[in-house]
Amino acid sequence: PPKPQKERKNRKGFWKGFLCTVLAVALVAGSCGLTAYNVNTRWKAQTEKMEETFISQIQDLQQKIAELPSATGSASVTIPTDGSAMTPSQLYAACVNSVVSISSTVQTNSFYGSSSGSSSGSGFILTEDGYVVTNYHVVEGATAIHVILHDDTEYPAELVGQDATNDIAVLKVDAVGLPAAALGSSGSLNIGDMVAAIGNPLGELASTQTIGYVSGINREVTTDNTIISMIQTDAAINPGNSGGPLFNMKGEVVGITTAKYSGNSSSGATIEGIGFAIPINDAMALVEDLMEFGYVKGAYMGVMIRDMDAQTAALAQTYGLPVGPIIISTEAGGAAERAGLQANDIVTQIGDTRVQTMSELTRALRKFEPGDTTTVTVFRNTQTLELEITFDERPADAGVTTQPQETVPQETMPSQGGIEDWLKPFFGWGN
Repeated sequence: PPKPQKERKNRKGFWKGFLCTVLAVALVAGSCGLTAYNVNTRWKAQTEKMEETFISQIQDLQQKIAELPSATGSASVTIPTDGSAMTPSQLYAACVNSVVSISSTVQTNSFYGSSSGSSSGSGFILTEDGYVVTNYHVVEGATAIHVILHDDTEYPAELVGQDATNDIAVLKVDAVGLPAAALGSSGSLNIGDMVAAIGNPLGELASTQTIGYVSGINREVTTDNTIISMIQTDAAINPGNSGGPLFNMKGEVVGITTAKYSGNSSSGATIEGIGFAIPINDAMALVEDLMEFGYVKGAYMGVMIRDMDAQTAALAQTYGLPVGPIIISTEAGGAAERAGLQANDIVTQIGDTRVQTMSELTRALRKFEPGDTTTVTVFRNTQTLELEITFDERPADAGVTTQPQETVPQETMPSQGGIEDWLKPFFGWGN
């Protein structure tokens, strides 16, 4: 019988299936590889972008840290940026870099020959390009001046201008990018406001901060026979602080620390906690002239004046007589003489501003420019006169135009004679 035929396997179908499988696997693998490549490329690009952003942020942060004021112990201090009041530590960190120490070399001549010495004081940076404000008496008679920054960088300084009458001086150092102080308004101060003084007390303790309060405003303080209206504060002020800034708690300069009362009173009581600062509003009008012209270019009357002493003022008020600065003399050909002002005239008003003291007269004159014309009201020989005056320009070398107070001898008081006789020297009666 014939052998049964074996079934022949369909090898052609097998190879078709095999090839389809291989192709499918290849397609899947290729697709996965392409996807992986695309994902890897995008991830790499994103990573590089993230790295660049991160590095940029780090650099920005480092720059901001570098720009923060450096102060010992202030690394953790956060400084408000919204103009709100600061704590003392925040104020110090924010403001100390704008305060400088000033060292002056002074040449003195005496019977024994010439010798040199040194003096020290404080100041503050007014502009980023190197203008510095201080007191005149800090650099008076200096043959060389150096300004030392908070980071101990030292610059030789040029004296740009000075005004002895108001105890203001402006220096210039050859530098840019300096941390200038922010200026506030002394007119907004109230008694009881907290203030801070930063300076160089004793010429050795640089960058010292003291805290206190405004104890008084518009105090009439006599320095070198000149009366200046000042801010009184109990913030500790010592030799070497002169010329430094007095800050409000927003970190704004509101005064220039200048003087203090020390020692004992006439009764023997010890004097403590009485310091004074020139109001920044008064100082800046002078500083601007010093920067531009080298001297204070303001309205000038050409008179020598002094205030009434306390006894004379009290007696004048008792008898209903005016109180004001007394003209001692007038300059020949000057504005006062041309206007008809005379010795012993009592000045009571400049324009529409009433005055009772020399400092008030000085502030009133700041409202005018050289060449301006206004009226001066004076009391003379029991009469009130209104005279027209055209102001001159203040000379560059104008010095102190005041005279020290005179003490009235006790034997000339009214109990020893008539009131008219006693008031003659002050009111010009009987001339």
